[in-house]
Amino acid sequence: MDDADDVDDTDDTDDTDDTDDTDKPVPYQAVLDEVAPRLRRLRDRRGLTLAALSEVTGISKSTLSRLESGQRRPSLELLLPLAGAYGVPLDELVGAPEVGDPRVRLTPRPMPSGGTFVPLTRSPGPLQAYKMVIADRGCEPDLRTHEGYEWLYVLDGRLRLVLAEHDLVLGPGEAAEFDTRVPHWFSSADGRPVELLSLFGRQGERMHVRAKPHR
Repeated sequence: MDDADDVDDTDDTDDTDDTDDTDKPVPYQAVLDEVAPRLRRLRDRRGLTLAALSEVTGISKSTLSRLESGQRRPSLELLLPLAGAYGVPLDELVGAPEVGDPRVRLTPRPMPSGGTFVPLTRSPGPLQAYKMVIADRGCEPDLRTHEGYEWLYVLDGRLRLVLAEHDLVLGPGEAAEFDTRVPHWFSSADGRPVELLSLFGRQGERMHVRAKPHR
């Protein structure tokens, strides 16, 4: 998604000049450096333009653009409304490291199309892992497209995957990989919940695909 045409630096009169201290060492600099790409990924996944996000948060489009490009240092007053708009905790938005406890706190979240998902990775990177429990979404596919690649691995149940003209059923231990720019949709194949792992990213290793046509 390219929102370059939506950016208007002339309306950013509330910005302060951050150039004076860019060379100073900052604690947790590695964490701060990842905030910009994390913000861009969140907006892409929500399908929001800079203009739409600006309306929700009250932050100017040029400030949002600079945050996502790393030209503006994130501050609490900017991150709080963004966390609210995306519906994520502030520490997840920033990607702050856990202190003292190495355990990953798994928090199930509802999926708009039905079912739940649990993020399994907290650190930024080209690949993100999720555990999903997909409910029956009906028999009429609602094909979607978006940027990226996805790998699905079925843990339990039977998954129906519609990928362009292909209509497939995957059982436990079977996996599929596809470019998400291809129209796709998936649901339970038999009306019962299906449990699966999902790897989503822009690049990564290919997984072996074993699937059979839907009958």
